[in-house]
Amino acid sequence: MHDIAIAGCGPGGLASALFLHRLGHRVVLFERFDDPQPVGSGLLVQPSGLAVLQTLGLADAIRSKGARVNFLKGTSAPSGKRALDVRYGALGGDGCAYGVHRGLLFDTLFDAVRAEGIAIETGRTVASAESDAAGGCFHFADGSKSAGFDCLIDALGARTPLAPPSGRDLAYGALWATLNWPEGAGFLEDALDQRYRRAHEMIGVMPIGVNPATERKGAAFFWSVRADQCEALHAAGTEAWRQQVLALWPETAPLIDQIADTRDMVFAQYAHRTVRKPVAPGFAHLGDAWHSTSPQLGQGANMALLDAAGLAAGFHRYPDIADALAHYAWLRTSHIKLYQAMSMVFTPLYQAGDRLRPFVRDQLVHWFAGIWPARNLVAAIVSGGVGWPLRPMGLDTLEL
Repeated sequence: MHDIAIAGCGPGGLASALFLHRLGHRVVLFERFDDPQPVGSGLLVQPSGLAVLQTLGLADAIRSKGARVNFLKGTSAPSGKRALDVRYGALGGDGCAYGVHRGLLFDTLFDAVRAEGIAIETGRTVASAESDAAGGCFHFADGSKSAGFDCLIDALGARTPLAPPSGRDLAYGALWATLNWPEGAGFLEDALDQRYRRAHEMIGVMPIGVNPATERKGAAFFWSVRADQCEALHAAGTEAWRQQVLALWPETAPLIDQIADTRDMVFAQYAHRTVRKPVAPGFAHLGDAWHSTSPQLGQGANMALLDAAGLAAGFHRYPDIADALAHYAWLRTSHIKLYQAMSMVFTPLYQAGDRLRPFVRDQLVHWFAGIWPARNLVAAIVSGGVGWPLRPMGLDTLEL
C-alpha cells in the first residue's frame, strides 16, 4: 500500500484516484478551487473513454444522461461538400460516442470519489513539487507544503506548473457556449454537426443530453477564432458576430439568439505539447499535463481516462513504484505519440488561414470518407481505438 497525492480534480485526476483507491492505496486529491468544478462546455466520451468508465462502474450515468452520437458530420460552404464524415456504425456492434456536458462527466467521477471517502483538500493551488525515489511533496502558492507521499501525480492540465515548458500554443481556439437544445430547428439529435468556410471559420453544434446546471436537454455550440483576434471579435460587437455566424449557417439562429453577448462565451486556447519524460522517481504526469493538443480528434478527456487506467495497470502489476510508473509510461507512450502525430496532421485541415489544405480536405473527404476501408479507419481513429490502447492495459483483469 502506498500514499499517493494527485494534483488536479479533472477527469484524469478523479479517475486515477478511484482506480488507485480501489487497488488499496491511500489517496489524497489536491484542488485549487474551494468548490471543485468542471471548466468548459461539451465533450465527446469516445468508446475508449467509455471503456474506462465501464471498468469503474460509471458508464451507465453517461449513457443515461448523455446524448448518443452516431455521426460526426461537417459541410464546407459554399460548395456543400462533406468536410467531415465519421460513422461510428463502421466500428460494428453498438459503437457510438456520447455527447455530454463536462459537468456530467465531472459529477459522475466526483460523486464516486466522495462516495468512496477519498480525501480531497480544496483551495490548494499547487505551485511546484519535489520528489525522489523515497517520495515527495507538493508546494502550494501560499507558501505551505503538503505532507510527504510515496508518489506524486500531476493531473493539472496543459498549463501545469509542474512540467518544463514544451510545445506551442495553437493559433486557433474556440468560443464555447452551453445552450438549450433548439427543439424543432432541424438539428440531428445524434450527430455533432459542423459548418466550415475553408478552415478559418467553423461552427459546431453538438447534443450533450442533460445539462446538469438546468436539468434540460442541452447543446454545445462553438465558434472557431484565432486567439489573437478574439478581443477584436468582442470589440466589434455581438450583432456583427451574429451576422457572420448566420451568413455561414442560417439555421443556427435559434441557438445564437440565446447568446446575449459574445463575452458570455468561454474562450478555449489550445496548445500542442508533449512532455518528453512523463515519469521521474516518485512522480508522473497524466492527461493534458503530459500531452495536449487541439480538440479536432475529440480525444482530450478520453486520453486522460486512458492514462488513469494505464496508471492503475502499472500499480496493479508492480508493487514497486518505480516499476509501476515505468510500466505506465510504456503502456501509454506509443498510443499518445500516434495521436499527437495525427492531430498535427488533421488540425490544420480544420483550423488554419490558408486555402490549399481545406481544399484538399474537401476533395478527399467528399470522395473517400464513405468508402471502405476509409470509413472504418476514420471511425477507428476518432473512437480512440487505433493503436489498441485497451488491450495491453488489461482493463478486464483489474481487480477493482
